[in-house]
Amino acid sequence: MTVTLPEIQTADPTEIALLHEKLDHLTELLEAQEHRQQELDELKSDLIPIANHAIKLSIDELAEIGSEFRLEDLLFLLKRLLRSTPLLLRMLDQMEALSSLGDEAEMLGKQVFSTGVEALDRLERRGYFAFAREGAYILDQIVSEFSDEDVRALGDNIVTILKTVRNMTQPEIMGLANRAVDAMRGADIHEGDTSLLALARELRDPQVRKGMARLLSMLRVLADQPTSPDVN
Repeated sequence: MTVTLPEIQTADPTEIALLHEKLDHLTELLEAQEHRQQELDELKSDLIPIANHAIKLSIDELAEIGSEFRLEDLLFLLKRLLRSTPLLLRMLDQMEALSSLGDEAEMLGKQVFSTGVEALDRLERRGYFAFAREGAYILDQIVSEFSDEDVRALGDNIVTILKTVRNMTQPEIMGLANRAVDAMRGADIHEGDTSLLALARELRDPQVRKGMARLLSMLRVLADQPTSPDVN
């Protein structure tokens, strides 16, 4: 359809305005198309060197592999991966579960470490570590003082030693030892108290006679023990 100039001049102004609007729209479309084409050309110019470089690297890498690489192997690997997709998904689920478990274990480890540090600090403030250091010093003195034969002899007589310690730690024995120590510590003995007459008067006291009987009994037991050579 051909529109002549007289027809345009005699046309309705509304139709002329609509025609101008369509022309403007077509112009915008052409400009947009041209702009997109320009962007595509710029992108192509940017990607071509990158693609060439990537192809060159691929060729170099494949050249290093040489005859060991075959396309059939790559296809076989892809098929195996596709067939093993459920297994791979399960493995990913397990890895995620392990990751969450690791996070929980890390949090628990931090709590345990914090509790351990607090416990060690409490033991340090109570003096346990200082006591352990001094105990190590005592143990070092014992080790340096006693030989292997002494330790073996200690092992042979450990039952007798423990029985002796058990008997010595009985309440009546400990009470007697404590009273004896208090008596020796608080006794104020004058020269006149050591005379034979003063000692004879003390023998009339039942408690003194009882104590002397115990001493004589202990001396009798000591006299019954066999004589052993001195131990250095």
